[in-house]
Amino acid sequence: MIPLLRSAAFALLLCPFLLFAQSSSAPADPMAPTHDTKSAAQMDLEWQKSVAKYDTQRNALLKEADRQANDGPYRADWDSLQKYQQPQWYKDAKFGIFIHWGVYSVPGFGSEWYPRLMYQQKEPVFANHIKTFGAQDKFGYKDFIPKFKAEKWDPAAWAHLFKEAGAQYVVPVAEHHDGFSMYDSGLSDWTAVKMGPKRDVIGDLSKAVRAEGLHFGLSSHRAEHNFFFDGGRTIRSDVNDPKYASLYGPAHHWFEVKGDNHQLVDDWTYVSPAWTADWLARATELVEKYKPEIVYYDWWIGQPNFRPRVTEFAAFYYNYAAAHGYTGVINFKDYSLEWKSGVRDFERGQLASIEPDHWQTDTSISKLSWGYIENDQYQPPDFLVHQLIDIVSKNGNLLLNIGPKPDGTIPDQIQTTLKEMGSWLKVNGEAIYGTTPWKVYGEGPTKIIAGAFHDQDTKPYTTEDFRFTQKGNTVYAIGMGCPTDASSTVAIHSMGSEQAAKGLTFASIELIGSAEPLTHDQSADALHVKLPASANCKYAYVLKIAVK
Repeated sequence: MIPLLRSAAFALLLCPFLLFAQSSSAPADPMAPTHDTKSAAQMDLEWQKSVAKYDTQRNALLKEADRQANDGPYRADWDSLQKYQQPQWYKDAKFGIFIHWGVYSVPGFGSEWYPRLMYQQKEPVFANHIKTFGAQDKFGYKDFIPKFKAEKWDPAAWAHLFKEAGAQYVVPVAEHHDGFSMYDSGLSDWTAVKMGPKRDVIGDLSKAVRAEGLHFGLSSHRAEHNFFFDGGRTIRSDVNDPKYASLYGPAHHWFEVKGDNHQLVDDWTYVSPAWTADWLARATELVEKYKPEIVYYDWWIGQPNFRPRVTEFAAFYYNYAAAHGYTGVINFKDYSLEWKSGVRDFERGQLASIEPDHWQTDTSISKLSWGYIENDQYQPPDFLVHQLIDIVSKNGNLLLNIGPKPDGTIPDQIQTTLKEMGSWLKVNGEAIYGTTPWKVYGEGPTKIIAGAFHDQDTKPYTTEDFRFTQKGNTVYAIGMGCPTDASSTVAIHSMGSEQAAKGLTFASIELIGSAEPLTHDQSADALHVKLPASANCKYAYVLKIAVK
């Protein structure tokens, strides 16, 4: 960009809050529905006024983002950003913990989308809210904040559990769609430092996680907050009251794109330059304050109005990380980044084959929610161990989410499952950490339905199912189904002399976790391995095969 145009663009970047005319006077009843009485620009202006006292801090952050985006190995264009290289530690890590914890944990009902659905008249959450807490003009989402006390929270205990689970990185949600910052933000009144727990949750957790030798990242879902409370515009509620606009945001009508194959390019939701500038400032603040090695974004940064800001953030973040001695990772979904410029993430999904570019699945240990809800249903340890193995065999990582209770404790069933995964990894982790895919990802009758939101569609694995990983001259054949007879002979067809392993010779074969020698022979059809009578197969077993 030529200097004159760049200066003009930067002037707009620093002054987005001057783009709209003054709105008409607010209705006499501040709780009255505003969907049909205020324009999108008027709603946006109310929000802008509510956060105007932070203009100086915001503009300083935007100026810093602009400077850093043009000072380092990257520039804010995709020709530059597609040269990005993922750090080796991330590709080796394979397993991380995701954490959805916030004010939405307090009602413990429905899902972490409670703050949105409590204002949606056709939703069960709406009726439950009125029955349990009262009408939305008397008890709004803001009234849950004093109940979110985190009085039993011990970040060191959390970090120790994650270490025990075998996780290598931790990614808490710094701000969810609800607009409540779980960190010490200098751009908001609605933060965990100023209200509720009155602690810097992200700061305290980052210290505990790093003390355990784990990598620390964070997640921001701030982009979606632009529309998240739009249901409150259609009913009597506190969302309509301008004095709460700094929490509820502009609450624009969401033109939700329907259908399984939808693209965000078809989203026509009103998004102001002021909103995307504020988004960039908050993202910059998070990076500078906590130096995350991973920044995870939910899907809505792919909305067309965000693209210039996302481009600038990527250049800023990668340059900032390089200047501070590390390589940052941006997790993204769908088409919200150019695919080579970060790490693609598939929500509650997997891939059907090996993907050359390293990728990630994020999924929840809960079948029903990402945040805490009462009477939840949880995935069992064997399902999650199998999911991790399959993902790793195809060149991916698993980011497994948990939802702690509002008091800061982690439900017992979640703790037990994480420890079970950790026990399996303690024995068999060498087949997971630091590995790469083999010639084929696996074999057997059980197939994965590729794409997002299909992880629960996977059928149980059989004794014929294997997944493969590799490290140097060692191939790990992971049996996904435990034989009923411990001294069974298993057949690995991908290693038959006339199959994918043609030309390989085997120097040694051992069962990880067992000292007993194994007998084996290679036929044209398969490698046959007799398991020892003492074989211990809990969830899955690993054959360590040294090849020449």
